[in-house]
Formats: sequence, structure tokens, C-alpha cells
Amino acid sequence: MLYRAIGLMSGSSLDGLDIVFVEFQENAGKWQYEIIAAECEEYAQVWKERLQNATELNARDYQLLHVEYGHYLGEAVNRFIDKNSLHYKVGLIASHGHTTFHMPDKKLTAQLGEGAAIAAKTGLPVVSDLRALDVAFGGQGAPIVPIGEKLLFPEFDLYLNLGGIANMSFNLPGKYIAFDVCPANRVLNLISETTGKSYDDKGQMAKMGNINESLLEKLNGLSYYLQPYPKSLANDFGIEVIYPMIKSFGLTHNDALRTYTEHVVQQLTTAIETNFIPNVGQEEAIKSNFRMLVTGGGSLNDFLIATLSQKLQTRGVTVMLPEMNVINYKEALVMALIGVLRWRQEYNVLSSVTGAIRDSIGGAVWIGQEA
Repeated sequence: MLYRAIGLMSGSSLDGLDIVFVEFQENAGKWQYEIIAAECEEYAQVWKERLQNATELNARDYQLLHVEYGHYLGEAVNRFIDKNSLHYKVGLIASHGHTTFHMPDKKLTAQLGEGAAIAAKTGLPVVSDLRALDVAFGGQGAPIVPIGEKLLFPEFDLYLNLGGIANMSFNLPGKYIAFDVCPANRVLNLISETTGKSYDDKGQMAKMGNINESLLEKLNGLSYYLQPYPKSLANDFGIEVIYPMIKSFGLTHNDALRTYTEHVVQQLTTAIETNFIPNVGQEEAIKSNFRMLVTGGGSLNDFLIATLSQKLQTRGVTVMLPEMNVINYKEALVMALIGVLRWRQEYNVLSSVTGAIRDSIGGAVWIGQEA
């Protein structure tokens, strides 16, 4: 079966709206894909501020933003369709939305961007609210990307996404697990912004800095890192807990970036040592040379990737970067697949990853076209 879908993703780093148009081919349970068109529509400063401050709004204004942002997403899709001549080619849209409140312990997760508004604006079927059912079943609602990794990239053993939050997936014998490891680009970008730059290009500022061992010890001692999976992080952990901690040390920009880069690398390494190596064995890992697919904006941070690669080489794990469209748009690509699976009424969220009582078929469907 052939499916043509658009995936939308707005990540916690607030870089912009990722949009991809993908053709999926399914044959006897095996999936293939081709990204036909992709782009990141950068947020105007006013939208960046509105999304960043959404959790401070009262209930009425939050709901108004939810609807307005949904119309914004629909308009962005229409521009994308016009630009790439995709009229009458798109079968459905799958929209992740922009996460605001994420409190799975209270069975709540919220993403801005009303699906009905997207459907009304585009006249196309829309799948939204992709995490809600898993959370209702007692899951973390995150990460949800692993279903796409399992179906689209089965040749890898580990998967790392370096976005605003770093999350990892482990393709273990007999089971598949994943969890949010630590804040990544969201914190690195906040530090960089104090220098007038939106991000540390290729990690050059971090490379010139020195590690502050006292700060590193304090960061590594945060209680979240001691929790077993399944677990997930809200954006405010990086913004309200980690960033103020870094600021309190009064370091230079370079030293702060170097120290936090080391923190990310150490947490990723610990995650592998704790959850992957014990299941496959250290000797087997080194002998087999397991492969880890790395995507997300942080994979373009040359210094971070080089530091991580060096650490993992002795653990029998090789860091591998795919082609640029997958690096930049893997999450949007997987959102499109999740939407297709929802349309097929097949499981699209894995309980082994989220901790829910069972796998689920997540997503609300909005029929935008006339019958």
C-alpha cells in the first residue's frame, strides 16, 4: 500500500516548524519511505515568545492560542503545498503540535495546535493529539518516535535524537525501550543566546571552554537521572531547573557550554552503560560493533558528536549520522508515519517505551474534506 502524508513537528528548542511530505510503501509489514519535500519554517520572534510563554496564560487565553496556532499550522501547510506543487497529492496530515504542559503523573499532556483548525484550513484529514491516549493508559506519552525507528530504521541497534531534549531508544533482544535522557539543545541554546547567537555553531564555543567539575557534579546529581525508565521530561526541567543552576556558577559562556556538553555526553554514556550493555554484554558489544543512529539539530554539533563518539568507541558503539533530511526531519517523518498507522487503525505507540498498560492507537482524527 502507498500512503502520502505530511508530518508536522514543533520541538522544544523552538527552532521552527518542521514540515515533511513523505511517501510510505508498506508490503507484508515492512515499511519503506521517501521524503519528497521538507523544510523548517522559522518562527517569527512573536510566535517564539508566545509558544515559550504559553504556560503562563490563563485558561481562556491558552485556548485562544491553541486555536490560533492551529490555524497558523494550517496556513503553513497550505504554503508548503503551494510551494512544492503538492495539490491533490496529500492523503493526510499528522500534527504533533507544540508541547506545553506535560504531567504524565497526573495523566495530562497538552500540545498547542488544534487539529480541527488545521483540517478546516487545509481541507484535508488531520491526525492530532498523538500522545493523549497513551497518557490516559498510564504511560509517559513519550517518547513516541520509537515506533518509527523500529519500522523505518530496523538496521540500527540504538537511536539518539539530539533535540531540545535528548532521548534514546534501545533495540534490545526481545524488547524495545526508550526514554528522555536529559535536556540538550534547549539549554545549550539558552547559554548561546547570552552571547547574541541563537546556537553554538558546530560546538566551537564549547570546544574553547573548560569543564567546571563542581557544576558537572551538581548537574549529574539531579534526582531525575536516578529514576528508572519509563520516564520523560517536560521543557521546564531544562529552563527552570538546569539553566538557573548553570547561571548561579557565574561561568564564562565557553566554560558553561563546555561543562553542559560534557554533562550531556556523560548522561548519554551512562544511559547506554545502564540499559544497553547489561543486556548484550560488554564483550559482545565490542565484538559486534553496535550502530547508533543520531539525528536532530544536536547531531550538527561537531564537538558534541566527536566527544560522544570517543566515549562510546570503547563501549562497542559506533555513532552514525544519516543523510541530512533524516538528521533534520526524522521526528516530522515519524509523525507522518504515526498518522498513517492511526489511519490504518494500527498500534502507533509502544507501551514498552512509555510504561502504559498496553500499546495504543493514538490520535484524534479530523476529516477536513467534503464527503
